[in-house]
Amino acid sequence: MRIVIAGGHGQIALRLERLLAARGYEPAGIIRRPEQGDDLREAGAEPVLLDLESATVEQVAAHLQGADAAVFAAGAGPGSGVARKDTVDKGAAVLFADAAVRAGVRRFLIVSSMGADPNHQGDEVFDVYLRAKGEADAHVSRQEALDWTILRPGRLTDDAGTGLVRLEAQTGRGPIPRDDVAAVLAELLETPATAGLTLELISGSAPVSVAVKSVAGN
Repeated sequence: MRIVIAGGHGQIALRLERLLAARGYEPAGIIRRPEQGDDLREAGAEPVLLDLESATVEQVAAHLQGADAAVFAAGAGPGSGVARKDTVDKGAAVLFADAAVRAGVRRFLIVSSMGADPNHQGDEVFDVYLRAKGEADAHVSRQEALDWTILRPGRLTDDAGTGLVRLEAQTGRGPIPRDDVAAVLAELLETPATAGLTLELISGSAPVSVAVKSVAGN
């Protein structure tokens, strides 16, 4: 299986690429800077040089041709301003989803954020971020040509993963190591019955595989 990941040099994406490569998949990560390529190759992924803030749907779709799944794990990052919340967290996600439809890639995962809501109120940067993520999620969920799953992790940490999570439609707030987010994404890719679900994720007591199976088809 070839799996194309937007935001391929991100902290979650690099972890996911390692997991997928270890499972025998062919991960490819979209990156903006050539110097990021070595990190992807070290993780077992093919680097794809493309700027999602300036690319066209056709350009992105060309890189998605023949892929078995697409994962949107890009983000403007905590140091970015309001403008890039719109161009990356919303705009690039919409572009990537539209390109997946164009390329005929049905399985689509998007890493969102707990609290994402297109109707979220407020003018602070984080308010704009939650609104942008919510608008992206809403766009993805309207695509009948996609078997989408929206994953909304809680507060991300760099703690070592435990492999124990809580994955439900609503979990309440809590932390989650990036290791465990990547592990859940890998499991979701192997569980097509989770299509059509929006799921919140925090640390918990269920092994990743059990947590994903328990929500499959619900």
